[in-house]
Amino acid sequence: MTNNKSNILPIVVMYLLFFMIAFVTNLCNPMAVIVKNNFEMSNFAAQLGNAANFIAYAVMGIPAGMLLKKIGYRKTALVAILVGFIGVFLQYMSGWAAIQSFGVYLAGAFIAGFCMCMLNTVVNPMLNTLGGGGNKGNQLVQFGGVCNSLAAVLVTIIMGSLIADATKAQIADATPALMIALGVFAFAFLVLLLVKIPEPELEISNSDNKATNGKKYSAFSFRHFNLGILAIFLYMGVEVGVPTYVMQYLTTAPDAATPGLGINAGIVGMIVAVYWLLMLVGRLLGGMLAGKVSSRAQITGVSIMCLVLVLLGMFLPSDVMVKMPGIDWATLTVMTAQVPVGIFALILVGLCTSVMWGGIFNMAVEGLGKYTSIASGAFMTMVCGGGILIPLQGKLADVFGDFQMSYIVVLVCAAYILFYALIGSKNVNKDIPTE
Repeated sequence: MTNNKSNILPIVVMYLLFFMIAFVTNLCNPMAVIVKNNFEMSNFAAQLGNAANFIAYAVMGIPAGMLLKKIGYRKTALVAILVGFIGVFLQYMSGWAAIQSFGVYLAGAFIAGFCMCMLNTVVNPMLNTLGGGGNKGNQLVQFGGVCNSLAAVLVTIIMGSLIADATKAQIADATPALMIALGVFAFAFLVLLLVKIPEPELEISNSDNKATNGKKYSAFSFRHFNLGILAIFLYMGVEVGVPTYVMQYLTTAPDAATPGLGINAGIVGMIVAVYWLLMLVGRLLGGMLAGKVSSRAQITGVSIMCLVLVLLGMFLPSDVMVKMPGIDWATLTVMTAQVPVGIFALILVGLCTSVMWGGIFNMAVEGLGKYTSIASGAFMTMVCGGGILIPLQGKLADVFGDFQMSYIVVLVCAAYILFYALIGSKNVNKDIPTE
């Protein structure tokens, strides 16, 4: 599809949806801090909300792709927003005095995950299509990621200021952030009702498919796609695992079973928000470079950098401290806090993860043609990696009694992403008809 003025409004709508995805998804990380205190749970149990949100992708990914193919981008997005509203409202209800239910919270996180999966199934292929695929398609996805990162920064700061003292945190403390999420859902729903977006999937008729010499093909017939969805599964362990356990480490009391630093959650929220801010900066730079630098080159470079930074985060002395900057958004002033130098290295991983999502998606669906919609659904299914790898990292933290050693999970994930960029992303199935 040609990128012209008629595409500007659809692109803006996709960016709004990107914002929504990050705002709701990133509620799970600070909510884990709240849940850990509210229901007196372990590091592993506290991450079950995160797990429920991401495991929903495993359930909804393929159906979302099929729905997209049947009713198109706009209607799929509208259904997703309604589902998301219900999910967030249930999380809000779980903190009501008359309910106080961890089960209700998990149900809300799970249902919200359905929404995030459906929206991701819409925005990624839509932006890639509006950009005509290739470097330009990747560029639009990266700029969409800027909106995604902006929402992540905002929700981290907002939640950090609402939690303050992690040892006294209650779900009711998160009410303002949950109300913002519900308001964004309502606004996006009204916008989508009024705006028309291209519907390339509805324009493709099954009767128009060219002959395939009696052979049946699908997105799974492409090796680079299969390896790509595994890459996105493992990517979730990098993007979410790093800030989640930086926050857990900094807020956990020094005398806990898995000791931390016991820093005020409001200050930690400002520090961890720098991770998401670096993702925003990285995506902005990545979007500017994507028109000239291939996804393969970008992902290779950031994967190597990620491996180095995570190793530094794990093994640099914890008693060597540096001043970590943050922003007090209430007074618009820069604040600093003393953190271990390894934590500073882990925060810098945000620069690495910034372009990974868009780059992996771009490489995984390149050359798939008519199989792209179902491929997008399958791709989103593998986002469930966040629901498996994040609790796994928490389990390692419990077993080792050390948050730093839990980053073994992140190392393995980053190593595979490097392999995918160098070798696995090459399309070796160019003989398969895609039109």
